[in-house]
Amino acid sequence: MGFFSGTISYTRFRIPGYRPGDFGEEFLERLSAMGMGSQRVATKDGVTVGWIAGEHILDRNFQLEKNVINETLGFALRVDVNKLPTDLLKAYAAEELLGLAKDNPSGRPSKRQRKEAKEAAQDRLEAEAKDGRFLKRKMVPVLWDGSSGEVFFGTASVAMIDRFVDQFEATFGKKPVQVTAGSHAYQLAETAGMPRGVEDAEPSAFLPGRSPGEVAWMPDEDCRDFLGNEFLIWLWYQLDGSSDEIKLSDGTSVAVMLTKSMNLECPRGQTGRQSVHSEGPTRMPEAYRALLEGKWPRKVGVIMVRHQQQYEFNFSAENMAIGSLKLPATEETEEAARLDERVTQLRGFLETMDLLYEAFVSRRASSTHWKGDLPRIQKWLAHQGEEQDSGPVAESA
Repeated sequence: MGFFSGTISYTRFRIPGYRPGDFGEEFLERLSAMGMGSQRVATKDGVTVGWIAGEHILDRNFQLEKNVINETLGFALRVDVNKLPTDLLKAYAAEELLGLAKDNPSGRPSKRQRKEAKEAAQDRLEAEAKDGRFLKRKMVPVLWDGSSGEVFFGTASVAMIDRFVDQFEATFGKKPVQVTAGSHAYQLAETAGMPRGVEDAEPSAFLPGRSPGEVAWMPDEDCRDFLGNEFLIWLWYQLDGSSDEIKLSDGTSVAVMLTKSMNLECPRGQTGRQSVHSEGPTRMPEAYRALLEGKWPRKVGVIMVRHQQQYEFNFSAENMAIGSLKLPATEETEEAARLDERVTQLRGFLETMDLLYEAFVSRRASSTHWKGDLPRIQKWLAHQGEEQDSGPVAESA
């Protein structure tokens, strides 16, 4: 299944007021009742949505020994859409129109005949579609962790997320809430007794006198997801020093490298976007120039190493979506043990990622710390600007 082999991509959700504990037959029964076999139509556009057991796109066989692994429940959302080919629709309409207009004195079809031809072509195509020849099926993996109560959905597609949230609520009676940079920062700050530091946060003026004001990609003024962008700038600043290690609150440290690619965009919506592709994108002159123009990073490749475990992935700043995550290879050869280890590795990654983000939030939510950190980041940027004026940015050895 999706989370148990290959790379992993997900968006993260919490289920307010719901901790499932042990997953038993009741959960499988609910999934089966809302599965593809029930042919539930989720939307008025005729899209069919249902749960499947997840081994493949036709798998409806929910079993405890297959779907419950190391206190997690694994399954998948299947979305079926009839994609009627527009080229064939036009061809059928043209054929119908020839027959309808063949006796017209003018030799040209009337408006009424065009409408009739289009309707007849649509009916013909929909009749052919009943045997499934135009059906497009998509499967998205889901992993529900009973130990944390969190749910991981294997895509960042907004349309798919909307279908998943509706289907999950209809099945279990609770609406999943997506974990984003703002909501996660608030939870971490609340645990530390500093929720006002996130509630009152405004976009930082990393370039003095050039505060972004409203951030173009934020949905409303109450959204604090811009903290994900600030996290990446803070991380960039930290890693541009002498060490690639960040101290964590549990006494450990994590080695971090920003790698392969970085996407930046102007938060004011004025200077456009910049994509940088390199083994070390943050060391490239064009990346510094983009930052000096006021662009903020929105997505970046990351490598993290903690407890001698290496994780490589893509990180999206605002929604904290993880893409193409490579977990450490497991030495387990027995299948059940390998699957258990896979879950343990994913939890280890989540712990490391949360501790790294907490290291930023603990400073960002503290007015004392951020009043000291922000001028240092501004000074660092000013120094980069001087280097850009004098010549290329030198890559570190």
